[in-house]
Amino acid sequence: MAATWKGTLSFGLVAIPIQLSPAARTERISFNQLHKVCHTRLKQPLFCPTCNRQVERSEVEKGYEYEKDQYLLFTEEELDRIEPESARMMEILEFCKLDEIDPLFFDASYHVAPEAAGAKAYKLLHETMQRTGYAGIAKVTMHNREYIVIVRARKTGLTLHTMFYSNEIRAASETGEGKFEIKEQERALAMQLVESLAAPFDPEKYHDTYQEALRTLIEAKAQGQDVVAVPSAAQAPPIDLMAALKQSLSQKQTAPRPEKKTLLRVVPKTAQTAAEEPPAKKSRRKAG
Repeated sequence: MAATWKGTLSFGLVAIPIQLSPAARTERISFNQLHKVCHTRLKQPLFCPTCNRQVERSEVEKGYEYEKDQYLLFTEEELDRIEPESARMMEILEFCKLDEIDPLFFDASYHVAPEAAGAKAYKLLHETMQRTGYAGIAKVTMHNREYIVIVRARKTGLTLHTMFYSNEIRAASETGEGKFEIKEQERALAMQLVESLAAPFDPEKYHDTYQEALRTLIEAKAQGQDVVAVPSAAQAPPIDLMAALKQSLSQKQTAPRPEKKTLLRVVPKTAQTAAEEPPAKKSRRKAG
């Protein structure tokens, strides 16, 4: 995978040439927009309403709207001149414990890999952070902004997480918790229920059932089959909190953990249903 950022990671006077690459990405099915009449994939070209024509990428420049329809123009050279030192040098400013950081601040994740010249210093930093339990706080500039980041040690190496600044975190609205008094018996039952549901985190257990249903639907349509929705369980009516806790514990003790839910069921078409349906429309152009 191509590097997102290349530069130097430093702590004290130790400098480590590194590169960053995305550690995770969202996997999802995307649909193209087609013209309903001819099923041609629609495009969104750059269009100038003043010149009344499409424009090429080479004709595009950057502008900042300081008033309505009034722009300040900037060249790439001007923007390059104001790049901070963190565009090339990522200096660890201080170390802290991970449990001191609210996960609300975490954004994107990247793998940190050393260049050959920095492999030994990288290993030293990795082992030291593993032994001490500290994570490093640094700054890095990429994607036209300067990020505050956390560098932490994992078994496989160092991982970097970009973070939101404090002014980017939105305040939570009032929850109204103070209006209610919790009984000790309710606390005890809630603790029992939480303990009964506790298990080591295993990401392999969790799946995007909606994306799986989309794939089933796509495959079924490609093979000329129908799909029907699997009936879902009815929502239980609201009951007394104490009764809900006791019932939850009772179900947990008697019922096994439910299997992964299936949203759709493929139904092969019969000759009769296929004859009753109009022929499916197919696009003459491939929707890439």
